[in-house]
Amino acid sequence: MTDSVRRFDRTVENYVKYRPHYPYAVVEYLQSACQLTPGLTVADIASGTGFVAEIFLQHDNPVIGIEPNAGMRAAGQSYLSQYPRFTSLSATAEATTLDAHSVDMITAGQAFHWFDREKARQEFIRILKPEGWVVLIWNLPRRDTPFMAAYEQIWLKYLAPQMHSNDSDTQVVENELRAWYSPGAVEFKSFDNFQVLDLAGLRGRVLSSSYSPTPEQPSYVPMLTELEAIFHAHQADGKITVAYECRVCYGQLL
Repeated sequence: MTDSVRRFDRTVENYVKYRPHYPYAVVEYLQSACQLTPGLTVADIASGTGFVAEIFLQHDNPVIGIEPNAGMRAAGQSYLSQYPRFTSLSATAEATTLDAHSVDMITAGQAFHWFDREKARQEFIRILKPEGWVVLIWNLPRRDTPFMAAYEQIWLKYLAPQMHSNDSDTQVVENELRAWYSPGAVEFKSFDNFQVLDLAGLRGRVLSSSYSPTPEQPSYVPMLTELEAIFHAHQADGKITVAYECRVCYGQLL
């Protein structure tokens, strides 16, 4: 098992409790943009705790979750246990074990950066039906409030600077995605999303990151101390709003 899979072992509990979900507006948009109708089969790659799969299951799409981490897969199966049209497989983006030309849409939430892009692309082409779609989704923290600006500095200082692009990098990322989909066309759409968290929730949200320092690391206590300080500086009635841009990239692989 690769490090990119093992690193989520310690984050499962916080991931389930404190990661943001995805707005159902994404599915509503894909109904027209990608001709998504109930009954079409979705393969959710790196399905994790099931938050992406959930909005498609709510639309009555059968969803096959592909997840290599045992703890995350078990959490997703438990979370989605009320949905009989969800199945889960222990597999990877590069080797899904699915039959050729068996799915109508592939989705991936917060996961594309973990894939071997060329191997995943070939696997996606193999399992997609003709004219199938690949939909990549991210919840990206905004920076347009004083709290969100301070929150970003916590990430830049203690977690993963490389995961927080500045505004000038947006075009770079889009160009990389256009190259990956090429010669197929790719489109982008954004939706508002947010979480309202108390201090425990904010702490859990940060600790849900696979990049978060662990308790034995020297940066762990200072990070949580600074996080508590920005919470108290910006909270209202014991809560803070974490705002996201839910960014959707969709297209076909030709």
